[in-house]
Amino acid sequence: MFDVASLSETTVPVHQRAVGALRVSFKRRGDVTVLDEFYQSGCLKARLPRTPGTEWTTAVTLNTSGGIAGGDRLSLDFAAGPGTSATVTAQAAERFYRSVVGGAPSSVVSRIAVADGARFEWLPQETILFDRCDLARRLEVDLAPNVWFLGVESLVFGRAAMGEVVHTGSVRDLIRVRRGDELLLHDAIRLDGEISAALGRPAIGNGARAMATVVHVAPGGESLRDGLREALTACDVRSSLEIGVSAWNGMLIARILAADSAVLRRAVIAGLAVLRGTRPLPRVWQC
Repeated sequence: MFDVASLSETTVPVHQRAVGALRVSFKRRGDVTVLDEFYQSGCLKARLPRTPGTEWTTAVTLNTSGGIAGGDRLSLDFAAGPGTSATVTAQAAERFYRSVVGGAPSSVVSRIAVADGARFEWLPQETILFDRCDLARRLEVDLAPNVWFLGVESLVFGRAAMGEVVHTGSVRDLIRVRRGDELLLHDAIRLDGEISAALGRPAIGNGARAMATVVHVAPGGESLRDGLREALTACDVRSSLEIGVSAWNGMLIARILAADSAVLRRAVIAGLAVLRGTRPLPRVWQC
């Protein structure tokens, strides 16, 4: 017989949350870069495709949870040893879904340490935000004095082809770059509440629905400023981009605002071609 009293009890649903940790470090062996330390747990994984005929090593991250929801907690750590050359990218665009009202935000913390004489690329694909998302993300980059570093972060506020609009939500995104004891960059984006309305304001997004930040730190990196500006400007054939490129203190930084993710992606790829030379992008970027 059923216990009627137990059926009438109200319970608060407990939502399953994804937790993942990933640690990957690289070292130099002869003329090539090889894996040094590898640790993965929870929903975060990494794969290291073969890169024959090149001294660069590539790591591809995967999130097996299929996307990030409110309350998920992900931690990623990468270290490039002296003289190494490594690229870290992602298998696909990451998605941040709607969060539960009153719940915890999605937390993603990525840390990168690049030792002297190393070359390192941080090339994740786009981050796609859904309506009512709640994101708290941080990228911490620590560079030795004599390194080559290239990083890109892209935010897409809803997929235009699917008719998606991020009306409301919370986005807190921080990029912090240090070289030795010197803070080179503290770039914080914070959008709360009516995100779509805020992006429509001229001083914030001027109607853009996708944005990217490109950071390049290298000896003589400032010399690429004009070439990067020309490449990005050449992509703006329909006046659907707003572009700013600056260089100072050994760092080159570009901000790109676009009407949609397709326009943004073309501009980012054109910019990376200037900064990376003739090396092809990771194969996952072509899928």
